[in-house]
Amino acid sequence: MRPPVTQADSEEIIVAARALRRGITELYRRLRSERMAHGLSATKLSILGRLTLSGPLTVTALAAQERVQPQSLTRTLADLEESKLIVRRQDQVDRRQSLTEITQLGEDLLKNDARRQATWLALAMSSVLTPAERELLRVAAQLMRQLADAEVSRVLKPAEAGG
Repeated sequence: MRPPVTQADSEEIIVAARALRRGITELYRRLRSERMAHGLSATKLSILGRLTLSGPLTVTALAAQERVQPQSLTRTLADLEESKLIVRRQDQVDRRQSLTEITQLGEDLLKNDARRQATWLALAMSSVLTPAERELLRVAAQLMRQLADAEVSRVLKPAEAGG
């Protein structure tokens, strides 16, 4: 069992959370600038990535995994389908449902985009960071995945969390 969080602990955690958010934001902006010139939004890339990891999904399941409402995916999925990056087909188990799946073209685009960003990041890491710092980032990446999956019972109000 964890000891109770004190006010001082809470303030320290908020400061750390702000610093982490800012660092993630800056790195995200830089990685976004390293993308290929395909013109796909982060949402579309996220959907392609999700379908690559999960396999074919119903719109409801895809929305749940992306943490959005199913209706908000309508236009995005139509655009991806029009670009031949995904296909939608009838579910053979439940014929009332359709499954969305990534195409080979979508997989290739996603792999090339990820490779380009990973190459830039690897070069930056090897030129700027020590081996110990790179190992620290590897551990931090796992911790960030844990945070992304966290279900917390209390949401701070914006005024509590600050900038």
